[in-house]
Amino acid sequence: MKLLRLLGVATAIALTACATGTATQAARPIPLRDFFRNPEQAGHQVSDDGKYLSWVAPYERRLNVFVRPIGGGETVRVTSETARDIAGYFWKGNRILYVKDFGGDENFHVVSVDLKGGDLKDLTPGEKVKANIVDDLYDDPDHVIVSNNRRDPRVFDVFRVNVRTGEEKLIAQNPGNITGWQTDHAGQLRAAVATDGVNTTLLYRDKEDQPFRPLLTTNFRESVDPLFFTFDDKQLYVASNRGRDKTAIFKFDPATAREGEILFEHPDVDVSGLNYSRKRKVLTTIRYVTWKTERKYLDPFIEGIVRDLEKRLPGYEVTLTSTDRAESKFIVATTSDRTRGKRYLYDVASKQLTQLADVSPWLPESELAEMKPVSYTSRDGLTIQGYLTVPKGVPAKNLPVVVNPHGGPWARDQWRFNPEVQFLANRGFAVFQPNFRGSVGYGRKFWEASFKQWGRTMQDDVTDGVQWLVKEGIADPKRVAIYGGSYGGYTTLAGITFTPDLYAAAVDYVGVSNLLTFLNTIPPYWKPYLAMMHEMVGDPEKDKAQLTAASPVFHVDKIKTPLFIAQGAKDPRVNKAESDQMVDALKKRGVEVQYMVKDNEGHGFSNEENRFDFYEAMEKFLAQHLKGKPGTAAGQ
Repeated sequence: MKLLRLLGVATAIALTACATGTATQAARPIPLRDFFRNPEQAGHQVSDDGKYLSWVAPYERRLNVFVRPIGGGETVRVTSETARDIAGYFWKGNRILYVKDFGGDENFHVVSVDLKGGDLKDLTPGEKVKANIVDDLYDDPDHVIVSNNRRDPRVFDVFRVNVRTGEEKLIAQNPGNITGWQTDHAGQLRAAVATDGVNTTLLYRDKEDQPFRPLLTTNFRESVDPLFFTFDDKQLYVASNRGRDKTAIFKFDPATAREGEILFEHPDVDVSGLNYSRKRKVLTTIRYVTWKTERKYLDPFIEGIVRDLEKRLPGYEVTLTSTDRAESKFIVATTSDRTRGKRYLYDVASKQLTQLADVSPWLPESELAEMKPVSYTSRDGLTIQGYLTVPKGVPAKNLPVVVNPHGGPWARDQWRFNPEVQFLANRGFAVFQPNFRGSVGYGRKFWEASFKQWGRTMQDDVTDGVQWLVKEGIADPKRVAIYGGSYGGYTTLAGITFTPDLYAAAVDYVGVSNLLTFLNTIPPYWKPYLAMMHEMVGDPEKDKAQLTAASPVFHVDKIKTPLFIAQGAKDPRVNKAESDQMVDALKKRGVEVQYMVKDNEGHGFSNEENRFDFYEAMEKFLAQHLKGKPGTAAGQ
């Protein structure tokens, strides 16, 4: 099993500056806070019985869950979190289950509450306990299956928990090497994934009271990832790249331990998303990403609904995000690159479509910019895909550009609404998002090309993208900034260290500065992956010279670009020490660096007021160093 989003940022980031010398700024600067405030409503769901609607909306500045009858009636706020936004929720009979962490530490707990906001139960109590939902047990109104690391912070045991009383029963104790669990449709724990660090073993049993037996073992470069069981609970659907470059969807027979019928493959990209109907027990869609998200339909019923909605809501991506048990009502989400969209309730029998909310009604779609796919060739011949967003109404010539490498690094950017990108474009920047080597979705060979290449060819891909923009006449070479979060923050630091003349300003957000200390301070529950990380990033002992050469903190003497660093004090992935040592090293040289630390945040700023502080400081920083004027921020 691949550890893909190693350094994904919990909250996206942004920066801003104004163009100078040419008329490249958007006609009407949109207030900064309008891009980054919490949504008016989001996360809509239908209750299992089809009688209620739920959603999240701000209460005391934090996103909380609200419920009302579908036919109309009183709206009830069922959660009252005031420290941090609720990270996610779902219906469980006549209760709501939600997840929350504490100050950004990513130790998420599962909490149960009734529809009146009472009878609150923490289902996974304990200090520094991290929990995950294994199975919501759709057909059991009283229980869920969760895993947590209460016994040992490095591994997760599995429990069946009563959502009303909090009583838990141990189903499986982790022997120390299991990194994933899989139940069948009856809620029985039947499959698991184990690792020795570099080799992954798929474990299986016919019944929950039997011991697991190994089915197959692959090196981590190949994966046979179980998605869910077939509807007779005898076989599995898997996403596999075994013996091939692109991941495809297969039916997998435990009796033979081989991929059988192939459901879908794509010649250019990985395919890994498979959906199904719980009511009708049929496969519905397969999702995959080229430059946009696309679907392969397997079910005429769902295809008919979506096709009808696409005709009625032209120009948007249409997604069915929630349904009741009867599949008589659906929540419909519309989105695009220029809007978070609207949410609707769709009645199947009448085909009535009722608008529920505009997620961010204060952002005018018509004034925002288009995000378009681009590609270029790296210096060693790889085709690099990416995205370019040009300010609305402005020719793509001689523009100030913000290069925005994604986190992960084993993730990818894709076509979607991104408030940071839109903010930058509104302020006159073109925004460049390269999917450098290692970005997922483009096949195994492209992914493997990133191994032990931090600060090397991965960095070259970003540099080559900047040079391509200059060669094409899109970028003004004197007005290129770089910012990124997490691995993107590392890329930012590496960019101003190893190509010190390329960038005019830089913002590092929760980024790695020292690969040696980073690899030695990972969270305890990443320890099973440590040997794999040594192969993908580098071994602090065997590869010490290479990791030292690629660590920006050891080369601060090369930095001359103005730098702003932001960090969450409780970040469990990239410890605050990563930013501290970079700031200290620069100050010892007498180099001024702007540094923002938020004590109640982790790997990304979640709280709205902290986001506002960050973006407003960044706007002023870049305006200062790119000789423009900051845009208008709400409340200033």
